[in-house]
Amino acid sequence: MTIGHGKFGPALEQEGARAATLPDLREQASGCHRCDLYKAATQLVFGEGAQGASVVLVGEQPGDREDIAGRPFVGPAGLLLNECLHEAGVDRSRCYVTNAVKHFKFQQRGKRRLHAKPNADEIQRCAWWLAAELDLIHPRLVVALGGTALYTLFGRSVSVTKARGQILQVPTGPPVLVTVHPSYLLRTQKRPDAEMVRHQFVTDLHQIVQFCTEA
Repeated sequence: MTIGHGKFGPALEQEGARAATLPDLREQASGCHRCDLYKAATQLVFGEGAQGASVVLVGEQPGDREDIAGRPFVGPAGLLLNECLHEAGVDRSRCYVTNAVKHFKFQQRGKRRLHAKPNADEIQRCAWWLAAELDLIHPRLVVALGGTALYTLFGRSVSVTKARGQILQVPTGPPVLVTVHPSYLLRTQKRPDAEMVRHQFVTDLHQIVQFCTEA
């Protein structure tokens, strides 16, 4: 499936990187005030991995654990992602892992900080950083983990429900594999079909190996 011009999301419409290296870009991002999420978050959580990574995994936003640690995908969803990548034959250490939104958005409930979904304006304002990361890395494949990542890359022209498991060809950027966010698996762990849901996710991730082997 090829996505035509004029249908890209915020990240694919950005101008691109204005830094020579990922550490330089991270330093620039650390002072980001593009939206108000920085005011409540502990810190910005930038992407992690090698500039020469062949695969970029894009999630939604940092969670509570990530906000405290300053690293992406180190909480429950991240641990589950690691397990599923391993089952699919994908070495996470050879991937670049990041999020569409770099600050944790939450609602305070007593002592707990509960995840709150970023809105369109917050996603659009943060998309410059993802575009800059992709500009510097030049990956063979981008993996959109869930709806927010997919919206950042394609806008509203593509949905996870319709495109899941497909590798979308982009005229002006790397191909994009569409799948769910690992937090979806966490929410379905007590359902009768939990094993099937996990198997489907691993099957989606296995396409990374197939694609990179064939590329």
